[in-house]
Amino acid sequence: MSDHPHTAHAATAEALHDLDALFALLDRWVARGWLRALDRAFAAFLAREVPDAPAPLLLAAALASHQLGRGHVCLDLEQTLAEPDLALSLPPEGDSLEDPPPRPSALLGELALADWQEALTHPLVVGHGPGNTPLVLDGTRLYLRRYWHHERSIQQHIAGRLGEASPCRSSAPLRDGADRRPEPATSTANTTILSRALAALFPPSDPLDWQKAACALAARSPFAVITGGPGTGKTTTVVKLLALLQTLALGEGRRALRIRLAAPTGKAAARLNESIAGQVGSLQLDSLAPLLAVSEEDEGSNPLWEPNLLVARHFGDSGANRIRSAIPTDVTTLHRLLGSRPDTRHFRHNARNPLPLDVLVVDEASMVDVEMMAALLDALPPRGRLVLLGDKDQLASVEAGSVLGDLCARAEGGHYTPETAGWLAEATGQALPAAMLDAEGTPLDQAIAMLRVSHRFDAASGIGQLASAVNRNAPGRDKRTAIREVLGHGYADLSHLKLETDKDRSLERLVVSGHATGFPDAGEGRVVNGKALPPPVGYRHYLEVLEATTPAEDANGEVARDALDDWARAVLAAHGQFQLLCALRRGPWGVEGLNERIRAALEKAGLIDSGDGRRLWYPGRPVLVTSNDYGLGLMNGDIGITLALPQSVTSAGGANRGPALRVAFPAGDGSGQIKWVLPSRLQAVETVFAMTVHKSQGSEFTHTALLLPDAPNPILTRELVYTGITRARHWLTLVETGRGQLLDAVERRVMRVSGLGSSSAR
Repeated sequence: MSDHPHTAHAATAEALHDLDALFALLDRWVARGWLRALDRAFAAFLAREVPDAPAPLLLAAALASHQLGRGHVCLDLEQTLAEPDLALSLPPEGDSLEDPPPRPSALLGELALADWQEALTHPLVVGHGPGNTPLVLDGTRLYLRRYWHHERSIQQHIAGRLGEASPCRSSAPLRDGADRRPEPATSTANTTILSRALAALFPPSDPLDWQKAACALAARSPFAVITGGPGTGKTTTVVKLLALLQTLALGEGRRALRIRLAAPTGKAAARLNESIAGQVGSLQLDSLAPLLAVSEEDEGSNPLWEPNLLVARHFGDSGANRIRSAIPTDVTTLHRLLGSRPDTRHFRHNARNPLPLDVLVVDEASMVDVEMMAALLDALPPRGRLVLLGDKDQLASVEAGSVLGDLCARAEGGHYTPETAGWLAEATGQALPAAMLDAEGTPLDQAIAMLRVSHRFDAASGIGQLASAVNRNAPGRDKRTAIREVLGHGYADLSHLKLETDKDRSLERLVVSGHATGFPDAGEGRVVNGKALPPPVGYRHYLEVLEATTPAEDANGEVARDALDDWARAVLAAHGQFQLLCALRRGPWGVEGLNERIRAALEKAGLIDSGDGRRLWYPGRPVLVTSNDYGLGLMNGDIGITLALPQSVTSAGGANRGPALRVAFPAGDGSGQIKWVLPSRLQAVETVFAMTVHKSQGSEFTHTALLLPDAPNPILTRELVYTGITRARHWLTLVETGRGQLLDAVERRVMRVSGLGSSSAR
């Protein structure tokens, strides 16, 4: 800047006293991409509506609005004054860093917290609780009122359910704001039945079986969280939990519970659907059947059984089949579950029209933002159970809030009370480690179970070892050493590729062929679960499958719909064998630059024909849906492949029109059906040769390549790296560019500001 430093500093400081100076500075931030135009407009709206609003208040309003776009629920004034430059998006992707405007530190460096709080006392703009002011100040946290209401609603609903916990039974009606601890079961009859059912579902185990403990804790509480990393058996646990709950309900002579399964995205819902269907089908339930019937002499003595409702008298099938049939496998999205209403943020189901269910299980709960969680809890019936399932260490939701992470802030340490530990020992026959007992444990602690043993990644898995090293809480030097050791160990499933410049052709070899030579023995000879594993592949694999499996016309010149669907399923499955993930959207190492680079590489290899990029739609183009389209039944995150249908399918009246393009999507409901969509009907899609890590949540790929950019960026965090690594099922290629950002990124954590995080320990 040409201004003298002292003059520039004085002009910047003037923005705290003069509205014209403040908005001039906000305009420069907006032009630079440090602040959103929406945030500046919010401050301008308040200035118009309340002309005497002071500049520090309007600045706080703009910053509070900006925090929502960055995933924070509120603006913490004290934290902002301690680190002012973290209040803006510095630097945004693509910033040249030349001639920057003054940073927030130049403006807020001499502002005291008490003075800022004093400026926020305007009664028309800022409230301190219920009311209609646009902003709410809670201690040092400044909220937009809607988000203060969402957070408070979540706190009250959870506290009410935990305060009314009833062991092994449906929860009692909510009492908003109740904060009484759950009363642990002792030697009651239903604890005995619970213990017998758990013993039937889980084989005896010498070490503590955390899946068994999780089922017991979740059966005890109307609100429960089951968290764990990849391969720890979250789906297995929840299927056994549902079998347990149905056994308890049917054994008590009640009707089968109405259970619903949901996930935040269509992609996550489809994955859970497939996983749960397999688990339910293979679940051994014969040993539970005796719990559903009693002898004639027991009918009058056991208060848990009512003779007129005995399963044996009402159902012709076996007790095991009755339990299995009562466990649903259909999974829906949260938006569909709640009943989205077009052009509104409201849902059809709410407190006045609650969901018709007894138990709701939500998978991939780390992706659920604070607004959706508030709507979900509001729509639960008073006696409904909620079970949240997810990995607390994954990236938080794209929208504001990190609800699962906040709720599970103390999960590592357990913090179970002696009462809970005693009850759990009686129910499971296993004792909790002494280190996890805490006489001051909160009601929330008693409702959270963390699965701690990975069944997918063992000691021989580089993917698992790298994820563990990235995720460990250790001093920076120790963590860096651990990561270097993993990368240099020579694990069979892990490759580390370094690109010196953005012109390095190694990236093309990776995305086209899979770069199997980067793995020990070129990926040959690996055996997983008793089956030989093919070497890692790149995008050539699905494009060759596309060509090789194209259905031929029969003798009548026709192609059956079933043949087309089989073709689409084969191509979609092959596409899932490899995916390139990246952190950014812009620049040479972002989605935009990489998608074009990969398209050119595949075209050069003769695998696609896009007319050198002139054609938007071409056979083989993979696309990602970027917003929900309820008319087409497509959800944000769904992936489809563009295919050229044979001429006979698309000709009308015998006219020779040639092949036509359609985009094939999996139905998203686990049925295996295919949706064929005209490209012209897809309004919100993008090419997905490269995908951001955020968009990959809820997915797994046989071979995942995680590419990190060559320059520091606030987006590069431990959570992003961990999430990217754990998208890999069998092969992981870690790609570093330039001098590499991995070791710096893993020391930076996502620190989302919210009241849930500060209150979770209470």
